[in-house]
Amino acid sequence: MLNKRRWLAAGAALAVVGGGVAVAQTATAGPAPHTCPRLDVSKDWYGENRAKLQKMIDERGSCSGSDGARPVATFDWDNTVVKNDVSDATLAWVLRNDKVLRPASWKATNKWMTDDAHRALTKACGTSVPVGHPLPTSKNTACTDEILDVYQDAKTSGGKAAFEGEWNHRRTVPEYVWITQLFAGHSPAELTRFAKQARAENLKAPIGTEQTVGTHKMAGYIRYYEQQKDLIHTLKKAGFDVYIVSASAEPIVRAWAPGVGIHRDHVIGIRNVVSAGKLTTGVQGCGDVKDTNGEVLTYMDGKRCWINKEIYGVKGARAWQQQDPEHRAAFAAGDAETDVTFVSDATAGRLAINRNKPEFMCRAYDNSDGRWLINPMFIEPKQQQTKLYPCATEGYVQPDGTLAPVHRPDGSVIPDQKDTVY
Repeated sequence: MLNKRRWLAAGAALAVVGGGVAVAQTATAGPAPHTCPRLDVSKDWYGENRAKLQKMIDERGSCSGSDGARPVATFDWDNTVVKNDVSDATLAWVLRNDKVLRPASWKATNKWMTDDAHRALTKACGTSVPVGHPLPTSKNTACTDEILDVYQDAKTSGGKAAFEGEWNHRRTVPEYVWITQLFAGHSPAELTRFAKQARAENLKAPIGTEQTVGTHKMAGYIRYYEQQKDLIHTLKKAGFDVYIVSASAEPIVRAWAPGVGIHRDHVIGIRNVVSAGKLTTGVQGCGDVKDTNGEVLTYMDGKRCWINKEIYGVKGARAWQQQDPEHRAAFAAGDAETDVTFVSDATAGRLAINRNKPEFMCRAYDNSDGRWLINPMFIEPKQQQTKLYPCATEGYVQPDGTLAPVHRPDGSVIPDQKDTVY
């Protein structure tokens, strides 16, 4: 069970250091001694980012002289700690190796699935395979393509909507739920084993490799970012309690996390309900939301809820709220909208890996409290976004899915931002 008694040193005062990351110091904390853990990897850190991260580590970690409890650091996984997506890699491996078990009804796998998607999947994948047995997706290209169209585009191969209805767009995405529901019928350990085999393939493949799954082209390689591996290692040596908080299925991330020294009990991902030792299409809830069909994921505001619940032991509806500084992470890192809430919650340092995601980059570039750092992707970085991020008009995703201006904590609107770190 995860330790629920994590808090930052009481009485710590926040200060902006070096024009970037904010750090906390106690009255007794002096300059960090030279024996403090140091970041080793310097390649591809943008500007003064590495130096500012080191300063935060020195002043918030074990070298600070503080006698408070261990500070927490929280990292997203896909495209934050690694290049590319471990869920996509695992799904590709599962489809190429006939590991999707035929459901009794495709529509029953996901509460938002449309009748059109149900009919398209039933037609493409057939009904000759007994329920609960593996579909021959390695050979049945039509079935594989239909699954990938529904997952990647939220549409059928014929262009019809695959999901409909209402959901809180800051807590879940139907297709994110559905990829975990495709693994139903397997045990968590089996899914971890599939992910490990996908991991071996993707780490071996050269950078830039693509794979063909059905007729779809998908990324065929993954790499750990050496910079993030070094950062996590240094944070741990400096006394930080480091967690992964991912919108991928937790058994998948558990196959990858040891590569950066993170134990399985410090991985928080999408947790499907387990029955009789097997994953089901149900998803564990958070806060005041009970186990559901996926209304709450480790996604956007859901990541905050799960951090509050699992790391700090906050129960009920309070878990959706931003906690006091003593019950928030000191440092957080992410790359996309799914990370914006928990990264914004960090009290000392926030690292944004630039993938041109509007709300996330609006907050990072605005940097209203001086605690954000922005870094290009360490492998195959995005080119500069030529248009301004529309922060003042439609950068914020509302719960109903409509777009609105992005507001600072004080209520003021963030002006449109130029993409300058790429």
